[in-house]
Amino acid sequence: MSSDLPSLAEQALAAAKRIGADAADVLVSESASISIEALNGALEQADRSESVEIGLRVFVGARQASISSANTSAEAVAALAERAVAMAKVAPEDPFGVLADPEQLSDVTDARELELVDPSPEPSPETLLNAALAGEAAALAVDGVSAVQGASAAYGWRNIHLGTSTGFSGGLSRTDFMQSVVAITGEGTSMERDYFGEGRNWAEDMPDPSEIGRIAGERTAERAGSRKPPTGAFPVCFDERVSTTLIGHLLQATNGASVARGVSWLRDAVGEQVLPSSLSVVEEPHRKRTSGSRVFDAEGLKTYCRSIVSDGVLSGFTLDLASARKLGLDSTASAYRGASGPPSSGVSNVSLTGGSGGRQDLLDQMGTGLLVTSLIGSTVNPNTGDYSRGASGFWVENGEIKYPVNECTIAGNLKPMLLGLVAADDARAHLSRRVPSLLLEGMMIAGS
Repeated sequence: MSSDLPSLAEQALAAAKRIGADAADVLVSESASISIEALNGALEQADRSESVEIGLRVFVGARQASISSANTSAEAVAALAERAVAMAKVAPEDPFGVLADPEQLSDVTDARELELVDPSPEPSPETLLNAALAGEAAALAVDGVSAVQGASAAYGWRNIHLGTSTGFSGGLSRTDFMQSVVAITGEGTSMERDYFGEGRNWAEDMPDPSEIGRIAGERTAERAGSRKPPTGAFPVCFDERVSTTLIGHLLQATNGASVARGVSWLRDAVGEQVLPSSLSVVEEPHRKRTSGSRVFDAEGLKTYCRSIVSDGVLSGFTLDLASARKLGLDSTASAYRGASGPPSSGVSNVSLTGGSGGRQDLLDQMGTGLLVTSLIGSTVNPNTGDYSRGASGFWVENGEIKYPVNECTIAGNLKPMLLGLVAADDARAHLSRRVPSLLLEGMMIAGS
C-alpha cells in the first residue's frame, strides 16, 4: 500500500473550503497487519488486512460535523467534503469546537526521532508461524500445563497524516510486533488459565518466543488448585501486570472531558494530595521505541513532558482544545482522534515514579493479604470513586504465597486507596504505562 497521505489531506481540505467550510481538519491513515495463530503444533488461522481511511471534520460558523470514508478517489473525497459541509450546516452550534490557531501549532511535523518504525523487512508468515509454534511448545513443556488455548504472533504497521486549514501538516508512522500465549491447567470445573504476551516497535527488542511461552506456562501452572480467599478487610497488593488499572482510574478522573461534564471524583482536586508525597505521575510522550509516543497531538499541538501528579499533589487536568475552553484553561496537547469523530483528550506514555524495592518487599510488608494478578469486570462510580472488581491471584501469609485464589471481589474507594499506596520499583521499562506493583493498606475482600 502506498497512498500519498499528505496529498489526500490537502485534497480534502481544499474541497471542504471550496464547498463552503470556514475551517476544516483531516486525518488520513493507512495500515496493514498480519496475524498467525497456532494450535496443537500446526497453523490454526492466518489473517492479513490492509486499510486506508480518511476522516474529515468541517466547521461552518460555530457548527461542526465529522465524516469518514474508506474510498479515497478524487470523486469520493469531493463527495465526502460536500456531505460534511451539508451536515455541519444543520448541526447544533458548539461554542467550544475550534481548530488550533497557527501560533499554537507544532513546528515538529514528523516522528522519526522517536524510532517507532523498524526498517527491517516485514516478517514472513512462516517466521510468525514459527514464533507462535515455539511459544506453544515452550508453554506445553511446563509441568502442570494441560493444554494451550492459543498461541499467536503478529506484525503491523500504520501511517497517519494530520492536516488543518490553519496550516498544520504532519505525519507519524509505527511498526508493531506482538506475540502471546494462553495456557490451561487442570480440567473441567478445576480448569484455570493464564497468559503472557509482549509487544514492541522493533523486532530486535522482542523477547525470544520460547521465553514468552515459558512465562505463560509457569503463570498458568501456578494457578492449579485455585480456591476462594477468606472474606474480610485485608491488605491487597496489585501485581505490576494489573497495577496500571489503578493509575488508569486516576487518569480517567483527571481527563478534561470527564471534569467538564462534572462526572469526576477529582473534579475539584487540583492542588490537593491524591497520592502519597513520595509518588508522582509524569506523562512522557517522547520516549523512543514506545508505542504511545508522539511529537504532536491530534490537533497539531506540540507534545511535551508534563507532570500530572507531582509529589502526590494533582498538578492539573488532561485537556484537548474543546475541554480546555469549557474549563477556561489551556490545552495540554492531549488530543486524540479517530477518523470518524472529533478529538477528545487522553494521555500518551505515563510513568509512576518514586517507588523502591521489588514485589517481594511489598509482600513482606503486607504480611497477610491478597496478591492480585488478574482483574475481571469493573464497577467504578465516576462521581464518588467507589470501586469494585472481580479478582484472582494468590493468598499471602507472613509475606509468602500460600495458594492461588479465584472467584473473589475486592472493593473500596479510590480516594483513600490511592492516598495509601506503597509502590515497588518493578515496572517494565518498555511499556507505555510504567506502573510498578502497588500495595494498598486495606480493601474489603469477598471470598469464601
